[in-house]
Amino acid sequence: MQTHIKVLYFAQVAEIAGTRSELWQLSQPVRVSDWLTTVVDKHPAIEPLRKRLKVAINQYYVNHSATINPGDEVALFEPVTGG
Repeated sequence: MQTHIKVLYFAQVAEIAGTRSELWQLSQPVRVSDWLTTVVDKHPAIEPLRKRLKVAINQYYVNHSATINPGDEVALFEPVTGG
């Protein structure tokens, strides 16, 4: 049974976190909004971006009420704008 998730950070979120990826321990499912609290605890400078962060689980965009399960790949990034 998997007991971790792979977290991927992109663009400014990666710069703030100081890494592009890391493994996090996760032994039971957690809601994205609750998990984001843990992200901000670990990387406090992400707090100003928190409400606008986009999240993908296993390469699918999800809302903040979605569930992250052990073994998932979770990506965090800011909304992309074009021009």
